[in-house]
Amino acid sequence: MPTINDVAKAAGVSPSTVSYVLSGRRPISAETRARVQAAIAELGFHPHAGARALASSKTNVIALVAPLRVDVNVPVIMQFATAVVTAARSYNHDVLLLTKDEGTAGLERVAHSTMVDALILMDLERDDLRIPALRKLKQPSVLIGLPADHTGIACVDLDFGAAARTALSHLAGHGHRRIGLVGPSPAVYRRQTTYADRFLAGFLEASADLGLRTVTHPCEPGAEGVRSCMADLDAELDGLTALVVHNEEALRPLLDLLRATGRRVPEDISIVAICPRDVAISMPVNLTSIDIPAHDVGTLAVETAMRLLEGRRVEYTRLLEPSLVERDSCREISTSHR
Repeated sequence: MPTINDVAKAAGVSPSTVSYVLSGRRPISAETRARVQAAIAELGFHPHAGARALASSKTNVIALVAPLRVDVNVPVIMQFATAVVTAARSYNHDVLLLTKDEGTAGLERVAHSTMVDALILMDLERDDLRIPALRKLKQPSVLIGLPADHTGIACVDLDFGAAARTALSHLAGHGHRRIGLVGPSPAVYRRQTTYADRFLAGFLEASADLGLRTVTHPCEPGAEGVRSCMADLDAELDGLTALVVHNEEALRPLLDLLRATGRRVPEDISIVAICPRDVAISMPVNLTSIDIPAHDVGTLAVETAMRLLEGRRVEYTRLLEPSLVERDSCREISTSHR
């Protein structure tokens, strides 16, 4: 592999001049810069990442902080991670994935060791303890989520409140007036995870505005959790005709339970799922769904981080509008069933 000394020799300059051309930290004449760049191209020289970082104070690495807690859906998290990695590569950046739940300690360790240029955080809580620490770091941060106080920190996400309203409006438009919400696990609500809180608040507000009778319950993962959740929903609101499911892991056991108990989808009960498209179309019934736009959110998070690194203006709160796709899990009901 060619070295910086090889480039310097080929261009007839000193190694320090090559370094300055690469880092841009000192003015170099156009003629000298052209000779160095020609030598780099001819030799196929690629500066070592560590040396490049020392020379330019940049690492070309973004940290993605995505704690893999027991109550997160790992396949969905990985869709976001894939989007971040793909977008980062388009900016010639790599991604350091941090999956351990270390709170502020992990952020400070990575930031203070100058391992990364910027940080992107997932799985935010309403009163997230990491936010004050982020404000003290020299690296810019972008949140995939919307905590209560995010002043000075850019946030991108799906508008989960609007997603809840879209789901209920769709069902109400099909004549449904008794609707249950199968929510995330109780642990997600206990941590006050922002996406769950925002969806629940939007659901309750839309229910009141639309004059619907609704009931909500968290749902533990697995068949037993789904069975318990449905028993609670049925006990609290007799005559349910529709469900909104904001829990990807509950979808298949829910459909299995409904089939086993003789409740046909959509003939007896309609479903709108909040989930990625690939999940919606992989179920025994192709589900009407509001997509979790992992690709768009992850890409936007990286684009925002790049703009911050370049000192450009950004919109500090970007919530993507929900998009509902009608498939096979909803039907219109007659007045007599309302």
